[in-house]
Amino acid sequence: MSGLVAVVGRPNVGKSTLFNRILGRREAIVEGTPGITRDRFFAEAAWDGRLFGLVDTGGLILDGEDEENDLSRSVRRQAEMAIEQADVLLWVVDGKTGVIPQDRDVSDILRQGRRPVILVVNKVDNPAREHETAAEFYELGFNEVMTVSALHGHGLGDLLSRVVDLLPEGDSEPPAEKFISVAVVGRPNVGKSSLVNALCGEERVVVSDQPGTTRDAVDTLIERDGLRMRLVDTAGLRRQARVGEAAERFGALRALRALERCEVALFVLDATTGRVSEQDRRIGGYIQSAGRASILVVNKWDLAPVGERVGDEIKRALTSELDYLDYSPVVFISAVTGRNLGRLVKTVGEVAAEFHRRVPDEECREVVLAAASAYPPPGSKGRPMRILGCRQSRTAPPTFRIQVSGFGELHFSYIRYLENELRGAFGFPGCPLIVKVTGAKTARPRGKQVRR
Repeated sequence: MSGLVAVVGRPNVGKSTLFNRILGRREAIVEGTPGITRDRFFAEAAWDGRLFGLVDTGGLILDGEDEENDLSRSVRRQAEMAIEQADVLLWVVDGKTGVIPQDRDVSDILRQGRRPVILVVNKVDNPAREHETAAEFYELGFNEVMTVSALHGHGLGDLLSRVVDLLPEGDSEPPAEKFISVAVVGRPNVGKSSLVNALCGEERVVVSDQPGTTRDAVDTLIERDGLRMRLVDTAGLRRQARVGEAAERFGALRALRALERCEVALFVLDATTGRVSEQDRRIGGYIQSAGRASILVVNKWDLAPVGERVGDEIKRALTSELDYLDYSPVVFISAVTGRNLGRLVKTVGEVAAEFHRRVPDEECREVVLAAASAYPPPGSKGRPMRILGCRQSRTAPPTFRIQVSGFGELHFSYIRYLENELRGAFGFPGCPLIVKVTGAKTARPRGKQVRR
């Protein structure tokens, strides 16, 4: 990519709408409620053959406007960090309200950053008034003033052409580094954002004790202990009946989509509760259905009762309540103190390698034929079935195709038996194994056949 562009401004001026319009798809959550965007949300955009990073930020809430909680101040810090890191700033203002005192305060902040700033006057839906509207905003002291309607797309092409003119020249060849895609999932308020911040070594996403703080899925590229990871911090997955706001509904869908595109899911659980909730079981089912590798991350270990016996009890509870994820490693951590984060990163690397590992066909065949010899498959309607062979047909997730001969279908319990034999032979910790059966024939129906 050839640079980073940050979309900044006061709350509810249309930053996320502009962000989505530039991308050409709905990524950031858009709603008529101020402060919907809280974290820095990254995506890759392109214009005129140039790739660049685009970041949407929470509204700049200035001192004195909203000091009622730490969350507002944290949102502002996120926006300021984006301003420091960006190559070009798109400062979005509201063309319908005109210049207000808060705009003058924001202009003072942006001038201190010494970054190219394009003042984007949004909500100019009538092209006949664009010059008149733009003239009012020149008093803020910026030469680059452009009018757009993010809702309808007016003026977007001119804006993006100017953006790529201001961007630094990119590398001649794209980077070849491979990042492991890691989704951080779990029910609300188990410490997902705290974990992402701890792994990044900075306050990368907003952290608050208020459940549901994270509504967007936020991608972060990091390198830690020699491992390159793309972290996706997702909105806390809730039961559908409790997802009342449109923003939280969309956030839950985004979390599910993050599972679909990740390689490893960090399933964050709360050590202080000492149990697995119904929400936890449902989230575990989502991970299994998506076919992703997974690690059970028991967070807040610093607040749990100390003792090896407690850890064993929690492991037994996880094994019992989440038995369909019994292949997933369990790592006890504290995102606040940093305890066992190194072990977690190491486990991510090991599980990701297993997720992409391929077993030679001959080894697969030997294991399955030995299993079939020890316990032959049951026949169907008195007719025998035979296992002919097995091979690994794909990776990510590891998928095995077993060839059989005979009539009918293998019973699911026998398929599970073969799956357990494959796992016992080859391991694949943290990875679901998918076993598919081919070659079985279906008996012809009795009765007179009519030619057509």
